[in-house]
Amino acid sequence: MQLENAPTLTIEHSASRAEQSVVASGVWQVHALSRRGTLKEITGKLATLQDKGACKWDLSGIESLDHIGAQMFWNAWNKRRPARLTLDPRQEELFGRIEKASAIQLPRHRVSPLRYIIVLGSGILNFFEHLRGFVGLIGVVIQDLGRFLRRPQTGPWREISANIYHAGFQALGITALVGFLIGIVLSYLSSQQLRTFGGDSYLVNILGMSVIRELGPLLAAILVAGRSGSSITAQLGVMRVTEELDAMLVMGISHGYRLIMPKVIALAISMPLLVVWTDAMALIGGMVSAKIELNLSFRYFLQKLPDAVPVVNYTIGLLKGMTFGILIALISCHYGLRIKANTESLGRGTTTSVVTAITVVILADAVYAIIFSGVGF
Repeated sequence: MQLENAPTLTIEHSASRAEQSVVASGVWQVHALSRRGTLKEITGKLATLQDKGACKWDLSGIESLDHIGAQMFWNAWNKRRPARLTLDPRQEELFGRIEKASAIQLPRHRVSPLRYIIVLGSGILNFFEHLRGFVGLIGVVIQDLGRFLRRPQTGPWREISANIYHAGFQALGITALVGFLIGIVLSYLSSQQLRTFGGDSYLVNILGMSVIRELGPLLAAILVAGRSGSSITAQLGVMRVTEELDAMLVMGISHGYRLIMPKVIALAISMPLLVVWTDAMALIGGMVSAKIELNLSFRYFLQKLPDAVPVVNYTIGLLKGMTFGILIALISCHYGLRIKANTESLGRGTTTSVVTAITVVILADAVYAIIFSGVGF
């Protein structure tokens, strides 16, 4: 059923069928063209035309025409006016604008043959710029620590306490859950292999060494970097966007003493405690799995653990936790202070901060593994 004022396209053939005439009528506006089946019907008729430029086009019968409808004709004509075209005077201006717009040549984007070298050089310069800023931030923190030790009564104790609460206490739940599950998985997989060789008793050695020396500090650091590190960067970034950092400078309040140093101290204190907590939860998960898989009692597990894992490994794990906490706090503050006063920079800086913190933590863990390769075995 043909709707009233619907866009119609009529194709007429001459007696010899060598010449085709196209007559358009109706309303060629977006609301009429968007009706169901209309575009499909018009496109099908246009596809039957042999040579659209050689056809005779009559658009004078169109009641109303907008840019969408005119663009459809222009695309059908391969972006040039056909030789035989009849238009209504009111349509001349519209097709004239489309013709002028099509004639505009956009400048070509030239790609330098040295593009990869330029990108590599830019990345190296950017790396050294971040390294310079990071070293400067470490110097500022050391100076603020000296000031804090000289006059501890005026120190930011409330900020340190708040950061310990947010970065440490509030992270107990997620670190306990992840540590417990990792302990179960590690114990289950190890028991499957040890049972094959009759080495069930060595499960305590594998689980204790891997959790206390490596997995406990690394898991806690990755979770804190994703949770607290992103929070620190976002907090400083929002303060940059809302100009609170500038207001602090105007009032003579040091960013390092009131914002950066409390976060570094808080993570240096809370990370070793979180490592102890994560180790305990992972070992509990390992004990549960060992009881189910190998029928090793909890008492045997706890009695065997001190002999299987020397105390120095526990010290190395705590030292790793403190180091990881300091690195996470410094990296998060570094990227937070570099955020510009717009929301796009805030999102990008927070993402980069988390990725960089996790990468640096893994690199630091590798350095610890190399330095203490002959200790604790």
